[in-house]
Amino acid sequence: MTITRTFLAASLMFATASTAWSQQASDTLAPERAAGSSAGGLVRAEKHMVVAANPLAAQAGLAILRQGGSAADALVAVQTTLGLVEPQSSGIGGGAFLVWYDAQSRTVTTFDGRETAPKAATGDLFLGDDGQPLGFFDAVVGGRSVGVPGVPRLMETIHERAGKLPWADLFAPAITLSRDGFKVSPRLAGLISSDSGRLDAQPSTRAYFYGPDGAALAAGATLINESYADTLDALAAGGADAFYEGPIADAIVAAVRDHPTNPGLLSANDFKDYRIVERDAVCAPYRDHEICGMGPPSSGAMTIGQILGMVEPYEIGALGPDDPESWRIIGDATRLAFADRDRYMADSDFVDMPEGLLDADYLAGRSALIRQPTALGQDDVTAGEPPWKKADLRIDGVDLSQPATTHFVIVDDSGNIASMTSSIENGFGARLMVGGFLLNNQLTDFSFAATGSDGPVANRVEGGKRPRSSMAPTIVLLDGEPRYALGSPGGSNIISYVANTLIGLIDWDLDMAAAIARPHMVNRFGPYDIELGTAAEDLVEDLAALGYEVEAKELNSGLHGIEFTPSGLEGAADTRREGVAVGD
Repeated sequence: MTITRTFLAASLMFATASTAWSQQASDTLAPERAAGSSAGGLVRAEKHMVVAANPLAAQAGLAILRQGGSAADALVAVQTTLGLVEPQSSGIGGGAFLVWYDAQSRTVTTFDGRETAPKAATGDLFLGDDGQPLGFFDAVVGGRSVGVPGVPRLMETIHERAGKLPWADLFAPAITLSRDGFKVSPRLAGLISSDSGRLDAQPSTRAYFYGPDGAALAAGATLINESYADTLDALAAGGADAFYEGPIADAIVAAVRDHPTNPGLLSANDFKDYRIVERDAVCAPYRDHEICGMGPPSSGAMTIGQILGMVEPYEIGALGPDDPESWRIIGDATRLAFADRDRYMADSDFVDMPEGLLDADYLAGRSALIRQPTALGQDDVTAGEPPWKKADLRIDGVDLSQPATTHFVIVDDSGNIASMTSSIENGFGARLMVGGFLLNNQLTDFSFAATGSDGPVANRVEGGKRPRSSMAPTIVLLDGEPRYALGSPGGSNIISYVANTLIGLIDWDLDMAAAIARPHMVNRFGPYDIELGTAAEDLVEDLAALGYEVEAKELNSGLHGIEFTPSGLEGAADTRREGVAVGD
């Protein structure tokens, strides 16, 4: 069965590049032909590696590396392909955070490609006529939740900085797959079906993800997206400006503002004014390692740094991963870190934040709270008072983020590293398609309520502001050299997924595949969530005896990571999703 969706006229631009991709596809798209390739377990490579959430995307990146491309070049191929074959998670209609290691200068920096709120947005964006916060999906579906996408400009920015191959050639894999078609994966088919009632309620997404009879696309159906190919042709020819000015931007603005039941506020000027921000990496020490990641507007690196800083005084390496005492320490450190996150962390271009959130003495004091035999009581888990030159009154916000994101890691022949987490926020975003891609709903990562009786919420909606994120792309250094690169999707669970994986790697001496495969145990707000159907369920009674409310549930991470060893690269993809590690 072949499903064709056409929104724009067909284009023959860059046919040469696309043909070249087609000619090598039979070799490149066969994972078993790569020197290292796996849908699970540890993969070893010597020269270069890609770990991504879909085999077609991983192989697209590998093909670029094999042509002599850099990690920046491969990033464009991976992201544009993911936007086609894993559209529910990320794409050019969304945003991303990139942590980049430059091998020549031996430095880590970060690029903020987060979406921005319309300039016209105010704190009441997600309040109903009654003045109360909207329900989550009442806010999500439609134009109201859409921010200015950052991915196209981010791809261009890093290519200008570190690309080696021609920009236009990097779109060939995704353009070819869009026109020739790809098989709908079981995961994508299941997610389409499970979102019925929302996804099929919007004309643009119903036309693409459902058949003429109204049935959701089945696994194995061949899906063609001529419209996406045309959009990528325009980007390949005109750079990111083709996205932020002209017909594509105009079509997005119209879809957002003209939505019949839930219109948004985006304008053409919001698109013209969008900028990528290069920011210093936030790095925190942990057992001789430097854990480096994305700072505000992401809460990822700072919250992970706080968790690890509070865990470090305890010998959890000796306790091991199966001792409930390890998880009491990790769980309560995570709860304390999340209390600070919800009180203080937001877009630091708009909101002053305490300078001392990672201060060693401050974290030592917070860590001391954990020195007790049982779980902290809920009343004991409150935001601390970190060192702060300008102490503004803050109240806690309400985090409604939902897990739907992707993460990939790329290492090139020169040793450059891209660790990138990309998202349209909720699965299928705002449920609006323009030009063959889905639009994000990232504005719902803001707190729906802007103020309370005791003061303002740091993560409130403001015009031009970037909503707080939990995305945590990470690069770890040991003695100044790369040791690990990893990250995950999963909403606010991302922070725990990454922190716990780092503990597995560093404290419990696990390899990347084993650390990723460990059962998830997550405690952010009091109740302990443990991964359903795993060995973690053996600890339910022990955790309950420590004073926790425990619930077994699906915890669907998508951890992808690479370890740098004396003998080469070792990568792994999370078997909970469809990812693979490939390399030579």
